[in-house]
Amino acid sequence: MARHERDIAVVAFAQSDHRRRTDDLSELDMLLPVLDEVRQRTGLRARDIGFTCSGSSDYLAGRPFSFTMTLDGVGAWPPISESHVETDGAWALYEAWVKLRTGQADTALVYAYGKSSPGSLRDVLTRQLDPYYLAPLWPDSIALAALQAQALVDAGDTDEEALAAIAARSRAAAEANPHAQLSGTVPHGGHQVRPLRTGDCPPVGDGAAAVVLAAGDTARRLCGRPAWITGIDHRIEAHSLGVRDLTDSPSTRLAAQRAGLFTAPVDTAELHAPFTSQEVVLRKALRLGRSTAVNPSGGALAANPVMAAGLIRIGEAAARIHRGDSDRAVAHATSGPCLQQNLVAVLEGDRA
Repeated sequence: MARHERDIAVVAFAQSDHRRRTDDLSELDMLLPVLDEVRQRTGLRARDIGFTCSGSSDYLAGRPFSFTMTLDGVGAWPPISESHVETDGAWALYEAWVKLRTGQADTALVYAYGKSSPGSLRDVLTRQLDPYYLAPLWPDSIALAALQAQALVDAGDTDEEALAAIAARSRAAAEANPHAQLSGTVPHGGHQVRPLRTGDCPPVGDGAAAVVLAAGDTARRLCGRPAWITGIDHRIEAHSLGVRDLTDSPSTRLAAQRAGLFTAPVDTAELHAPFTSQEVVLRKALRLGRSTAVNPSGGALAANPVMAAGLIRIGEAAARIHRGDSDRAVAHATSGPCLQQNLVAVLEGDRA
């Protein structure tokens, strides 16, 4: 398939083993093996990378400019072209994609990491809510997801049995993923917040991921079967939950349309759906049929390192294309409560 010389592809992906706690590791210790692995897969050295972009969260780390210490793992000498986004690494990948598309670099390293174990993630995530009306009430992330799930149940879009089936499918798929934090049988468990049970909610854990992007012929030289990003877009919903229909995700649908998803079927979908109910919303917004394999890696229900889980969805989709297990895939990342911000990327492999 002939492509434009500035077409961009994911040429390598690596991630850590996701764990409930990494008290023995700093963010840099957790990230270093991932950076080494992703560079080894391409044969690139630090000085060969044209642009570096990272995604993480200072308020999750509990200190300002926390991302600067991970630059020791990247190697800041000789001086590098570097940037950072205070959100999931999927948005760092978007920034890197723009950089390569404009011709300012031919290769880019994108990485993301998050340690949720030191504090109470349910409480920490309340700090991203509206500071005047919602945040003072301290509604945690699971309570807000339960509001969305109940709205879906009331609308007749799902029920607790269907949600349990999503959890079971995701955990079963994760058995083939050596990096997953959880896999196998889903514990029945009681309600965390009705109608969500323990298995409907993501695990809290620590992890990191990295990808390498390359343009045109450089991508072909570095990877036997590049995962070409044929479209990528991100959109955002209104900040106030009270003005949104929580059973739908117009921003995901619009991002998918702008990314060209609906022009042809996809065989793989890696969805950043931390809660089973959110997969219901995303399937509808992305118009996914039964022929599409959804979250064959186990998804965020198997491992949900905050600030890296969205980038992992892109990496997992790309890895399937690299291996020849997929020809056209969609990857989705989200940030904020109840699918507030959404990014959609379409990836394709060259056909024989």
